[in-house]
Amino acid sequence: MLSKPEVDYLKTQHLARIATVSTKGQPEVSPVGFEWDGKYFYVGTHDPTFFPKTQRFKNISRGNGRVSLVVDDQVSVDPWVVRGIKVLGKAEIVEHAGIFGPGRYLRISPRVSVSWGIEPQKPGEWSSSRKVHE
Repeated sequence: MLSKPEVDYLKTQHLARIATVSTKGQPEVSPVGFEWDGKYFYVGTHDPTFFPKTQRFKNISRGNGRVSLVVDDQVSVDPWVVRGIKVLGKAEIVEHAGIFGPGRYLRISPRVSVSWGIEPQKPGEWSSSRKVHE
């Protein structure tokens, strides 16, 4: 389960990057819109006819559901302050009425999450958290 500060952070973000792997082991990373329902992350596309043509959709539909999803941003340059959440998990294609309307989405079940710069911290300190999800 993600912490309240992590969930609050996700509510402020609209873009993520998802990494999938082809059957030949070729990694593929794409910027995507996402939503989090408290249990799963959902990734879709604004055009339901385009989504099945994406490499991420093909990689998942061909049987390799292992994914990594990163949601992050840069708070400031000076001082350097970044924050984010990385999720390692399993994706499957499902029907969902999500942020892009009804259609097919990747539903990601988090297995491990790592966050940085999100939990409250003192100035000059670095915070990070690693969780294993069941």
